[in-house]
Amino acid sequence: MRNIGIMAHIDAGKTTTTERILFYTGKSHRIGEVDDGEAIMDWMEQEQERGITIQSAATTTYWRDHQINIIDTPGHVDFTAEVERSLRVLDGAIAIFDAVHGVEPQTETVWRQARRYNVPCIGYVNKMDRLGADFFFVVEDVKNKLKINTVPLQIPIGREGSFEGVIDLIEMKEIRWQDNGDEMIYSPVADQREETAKEWREKMIDSLSGVSDIITEKYLAGDEIDPALIRAELRKAVLKRQLLPMFAGASRRNLGVQPVIDAVVDYLPAPDEITPATGHHIKKEEDITIPCDPKGQPIGLVFKIQNDREAGSLCYVRMYSGSIPSGGAVYNQGKKKRERANRILRMHSNKSEPMDSLGAGDIGVIIGMKLAQTGDTIGSEGWPVLLEKMQFPEPVISISIEPKTISEQEKLKDILAILSKEDPTFTIRENEETGQLIISGMGELHLDVLVTRILKEYKLGAKVGNPQVTYRESISKTVEHGESFSKIIGGKENTAGVTLRVEPATRGTGNKYVFASRRKSEVPQEILEAVENGINGAFSSGIVMGYPCIDITATVTDIQYSEVTGTAFAFEACASMAFDEACRNASPILLEPIMAVNLNTPHEFVGEVMSLVTQRGGQILNMNAKPDADEIKAQAPMEKMFGFMTSLRSVSQGRASFSLEFSHFEKKSER
Repeated sequence: MRNIGIMAHIDAGKTTTTERILFYTGKSHRIGEVDDGEAIMDWMEQEQERGITIQSAATTTYWRDHQINIIDTPGHVDFTAEVERSLRVLDGAIAIFDAVHGVEPQTETVWRQARRYNVPCIGYVNKMDRLGADFFFVVEDVKNKLKINTVPLQIPIGREGSFEGVIDLIEMKEIRWQDNGDEMIYSPVADQREETAKEWREKMIDSLSGVSDIITEKYLAGDEIDPALIRAELRKAVLKRQLLPMFAGASRRNLGVQPVIDAVVDYLPAPDEITPATGHHIKKEEDITIPCDPKGQPIGLVFKIQNDREAGSLCYVRMYSGSIPSGGAVYNQGKKKRERANRILRMHSNKSEPMDSLGAGDIGVIIGMKLAQTGDTIGSEGWPVLLEKMQFPEPVISISIEPKTISEQEKLKDILAILSKEDPTFTIRENEETGQLIISGMGELHLDVLVTRILKEYKLGAKVGNPQVTYRESISKTVEHGESFSKIIGGKENTAGVTLRVEPATRGTGNKYVFASRRKSEVPQEILEAVENGINGAFSSGIVMGYPCIDITATVTDIQYSEVTGTAFAFEACASMAFDEACRNASPILLEPIMAVNLNTPHEFVGEVMSLVTQRGGQILNMNAKPDADEIKAQAPMEKMFGFMTSLRSVSQGRASFSLEFSHFEKKSER
């Protein structure tokens, strides 16, 4: 079994390549084209209209007696969360590079995510038939920018319009494709290409000998190195992320796809070959490793929720150990609730087939779990283990939304609740002063897609405001505050006392809650949970302006509890009030989102583009000259970047492009 993802910058050809993989492995009987809006993996109406991938789609296919679960991820920076949650549960990935542009901004982002989750990869240089395509430039660019040792296992025959096939450096054969790419024709390496092929094979062996003693010995002894040995040693190096094998092709013209599918089987890991997942045992309060054992205790991670009109919540689950039978009971560890797996499905984009059970290492969809959210651990009550939660970036842009009629207010709230359950980077809050619903997301495109879904998919008329920046609040000094609560409700006294210390944390580390009172053992669990809930709720409701708080450490240093009058309700309210008061006295500050700006511009417009960025309060970090354009990296405050596209087009005659990605929060300057 192989669990793989396909990742790259927008427009590098991820979905086109996935369509070819499905066609050649016999999963689909015709090739769906992204440009025609007929790609199988881009099944959402908006994906077909816009020609981009928005939601990661899962499918399963078979090749050389191996089951391959594929997740096609989006390339647009606004949908980073989809890539993040896919990589969290995958064992390997195909990184696709554009043969003209090489490493692009979003390629670097997904590469960082893959490195964080330690995902082994293979590289595929697509679009070799495009004007300006240069395989060797891309290999060098990947090596320099992604800091990984690239090893071409193929070199192209021809380039641009004359690209006709590849030379396999392991077998030393030329490969060409015929009949819609179905038939592969092998031939000996032509005389005029033999010297180049030998030179690149030598480089391949040299790179491999740097990580393999067996290859080094054979190479120094002058022995012939068997292709099977090369593949075996390459596999070991790829699993350790020491090497990145590189392939070449042009998916749109059906050239070069089958060797990439072979490489998935040959070099990417099976679920039991990766580093075992780490879980936290709740009762023993220690971290444990979870080997991939089908007969072990069941444990899996819900990595995506999708709402289906008829079936309800589709919970995408990656099983790490044990198995869950269809119709069996499932225990949600985080929510401490038992649920039922009514049905288990194997997905093929938006179609599915039923399964009897979901076993270790596999990916499937469970129907019937109503409480599950992205990042939840499911398993059995007898083995209380939590898998590490996923980290998602902060939403940085907001708009107000309201229904056209008052009667549709509740319907809108229900729809927004469904969408926020599906997408962890989409948040909703109600403005207490105006009563407006404020929705926040990762960028203008992200919110545009969500609003279009509300209007078209859910057929609800709504009025939408202009985009606004989503700020954050934090504190700048340490304060300790004691709060007491006493209220008579329904003739019963409710009392609570909490002493709380709040202190600023390092920027970017997030909020942290600590219970440091010695009285922990004297207080019931439900009271401890109530205090935690009160403070977690206060984190999201802000200090002065009502924006969510970040980078605050809240420590409970003392607690006053009475068995007679102490209630969970009182402690939750008391903790929230203590946090509020402490933060107001801790010199609160307003933070604004700073964006990483990546620009590509023809050489002649570099000066104008750079001055445009600095006029908007931006800082130029560095500049890279590429054959066809210059690449500029900068940082700028989000609030100054609205309408930037129009200005950029006017100074560059429409030839420059840019992408924005959240970088960090910084104290708002008085500009």
